[in-house]
Amino acid sequence: MDALLAWLGETALAEWMRLSRWGYASVNALHVLGIALLIGASVALDLRLLGWRRQVPLQELGRLLQPVAAVGLGLAIMAGALLFLADPGGYADMSLFRLKLALIALAIANALLLNLGPGLANATPRRLLVAGIVSLLLWPAVLLAGRFLAFVDA
Repeated sequence: MDALLAWLGETALAEWMRLSRWGYASVNALHVLGIALLIGASVALDLRLLGWRRQVPLQELGRLLQPVAAVGLGLAIMAGALLFLADPGGYADMSLFRLKLALIALAIANALLLNLGPGLANATPRRLLVAGIVSLLLWPAVLLAGRFLAFVDA
């Protein structure tokens, strides 16, 4: 694993991420934009799953917000991978970074379990409630873990 991390850190793209002020800043801005799309769409849908604004049809809201969340997740992952290249060994050594990755995996699994299982249309009210609560806990935790990475050494 160390050899892979060292190799990643020596690529031209990794060097560009370390040395290009505007490159790093632009990728970081894209990462933040992805997170904003993901969290914004997820929180709105999660609140509906918890019963807020019941007059808004859940399936219609899901068709509107789930693609926005998916685009945000994809953008955040792609930009995050580029940010990781700035210091692969350093990030891999950080327990907070590993926690962030685990939280992301759990949050994605929660969404997949709902959507690949019963889906929004056929899930029981209890399943929708659980999915909404779990999502409302996990995605902000991912956001906080990522933000705190800038302030910890290990």
